[in-house]
Amino acid sequence: MKIVLLSALLLAGAACSPVRVESTTQAPGVNFSAYKTYNFMDVTARNEAAFAGGAVGIEELKQAVGREMERRGYQRAESPDLWVNIGVVTEQKVQTRESTIWEAPRYIGQRRYHWEAQQVSAGTYREGTATVDVVDAARNEQVWQGIAASALSKNPEKLAARIDEGIATMFKKYPVPPQ
Repeated sequence: MKIVLLSALLLAGAACSPVRVESTTQAPGVNFSAYKTYNFMDVTARNEAAFAGGAVGIEELKQAVGREMERRGYQRAESPDLWVNIGVVTEQKVQTRESTIWEAPRYIGQRRYHWEAQQVSAGTYREGTATVDVVDAARNEQVWQGIAASALSKNPEKLAARIDEGIATMFKKYPVPPQ
């Protein structure tokens, strides 16, 4: 009984994660064990301002991806086998909730009142989406892509924790397991 309860609690905790992996894709027929080195493409994030306001930024994303690549046996090099490109996009979202029966009924005509559930705006928040593209340097072809999204916290520590969680969760679907 305790094992069932513990399993249910762990699953519930995982389901409540603020980070979600949108997708991962990999090119067919690629031998990922043939690659030994990686490095980051020298480009600016599409919206690095998403992480402004603290010490957390594109560097934290690079560090999280670097940790995951090195856990899989890749070494960082100047002329790598794999290029890693990180893209960041943010957008303002509206948080909604469903109206309750205690809210005012809707009037629809002569003495006809009824209650109708509606989506009501409860506030706004920023959501960030990080895309990690892994590219075969020799062929200049994408071999793997992961996309993760999360609400962006204004707290730098929470944001850094979400970045780490999102990249770690994304890389669970990478074809090379950690060593």
